[in-house]
Amino acid sequence: MSGARRVRCPRCGATVEVFRNPAPTVDVIIEVEGGIVFVERANPPLGWALPGGFVDVGETLEAAAIREAREETGLEVRLRYLLGTYSRPDRDPRRHTVSTVFVAGAAGAPRGGDDARRAVAAPADRPPGPLCFDHARIVADYLRVRRLGLAACLEQRGLDPP
Repeated sequence: MSGARRVRCPRCGATVEVFRNPAPTVDVIIEVEGGIVFVERANPPLGWALPGGFVDVGETLEAAAIREAREETGLEVRLRYLLGTYSRPDRDPRRHTVSTVFVAGAAGAPRGGDDARRAVAAPADRPPGPLCFDHARIVADYLRVRRLGLAACLEQRGLDPP
């Protein structure tokens, strides 16, 4: 199932294929004093989430992660490592997205901005409320990596460690 459909270009009249591909997104686990940063979403789906959002055209994943973290939390982050990629088609009720998740560090107190009503630091295992999307799974993976180390987590998933 390619998800493509054929349409006529209104400018030139040529028949072109229009593809319905998953949208690339990023999420960021921001480590700060007091835990990690969670944001309360101002737009549906409402609830708590990790800071993140859609990648802009012409933007790298890393630049998108830094931008989204700044916009939603007011923090200047330094990316530390890539946690993983999350691609379940039902992870976002709005559409099929593929999220690349980074772990970053920052100093200071988060404050909500852009489409985040609030931003707070809380222990990773005690978020301020139920998490949207698949963010509970992402946080669980983060805690497992912190506890066991990346190589052990990869082996548990049947992947070869670096």
